[in-house]
Amino acid sequence: MSANWRDGAAAVATLTFDVDAETPVLAHGREYARHASTMSHQAYGPEVGLPRILDLLGELGVPATFFVPGWVAEQRPGLAASIVERGHEVAHHSYSHRPPTSMTAKEERADFERALEVFARQGIEIAGHRAALWEASWQTAGLVAEHGLLYDSSLMGDDRPYRLVTGSRDIVELPVHWSLDDWEQYAYLPAPHVGSVIESPGKVLELWRAELDGMRHYGCLFNLCVHPFLSGRPGRALALRRFVEYALECGDVRFARCREVAELAAADPDLTTRRPSPPVVDPEVYPA
Repeated sequence: MSANWRDGAAAVATLTFDVDAETPVLAHGREYARHASTMSHQAYGPEVGLPRILDLLGELGVPATFFVPGWVAEQRPGLAASIVERGHEVAHHSYSHRPPTSMTAKEERADFERALEVFARQGIEIAGHRAALWEASWQTAGLVAEHGLLYDSSLMGDDRPYRLVTGSRDIVELPVHWSLDDWEQYAYLPAPHVGSVIESPGKVLELWRAELDGMRHYGCLFNLCVHPFLSGRPGRALALRRFVEYALECGDVRFARCREVAELAAADPDLTTRRPSPPVVDPEVYPA
């Protein structure tokens, strides 16, 4: 089991922020654009939560990666650049936030490339990708590789980085998990239904500390996924701050941008390698 990618740390923490804004709701149907309250709930992310989080990261001196849908970057010119100016990484998070599993292969490609075009026009260098809702298709990794990106962060096949073999070239997978996603803890809307439980920030802090302690023991990647419209709210932002302070106090956790972790992993000859392919399914056992 390789530890080269950790560069001497017990665990590596990647703080990642999915700056989704209105896109997850609009992906359920464009009719929600008529819902002023719902749209304001989502706009809180880039307009209030994001500046608060950027200030928090600056005060604590830790780097982060922000996954931004192309639609959000296009609707809010200067948003992606403002993140880069603070020393953080901007990464690809689809154009429309429609999950690849809901699209045809042609639709997924068009959505993927449209986002890249937005970032290219804005002069934002992109090294990594995350599928909307983490619902990657079996062609997603190939698109990431084909377009010259270094890493993906959508799959759950490990709790350490691993190498994905695709048809064109290898990429690095920085795996995720639902336990490290604030959506599962805080997301709530009456319509569309995106979640129905609003947890206490204290419980979330306890969960994330426990996961970090386990990952320090086993030498893992703590890949936290946070949404500014959720964790940018005051009590939750304080819980996030306390978590980062706890990790810094541990003394053996290294914070890094996803790009930096992927670069170390890609250079590691002992990194676990996987070839993504769908399972063979007997239609008599598993009917449609």
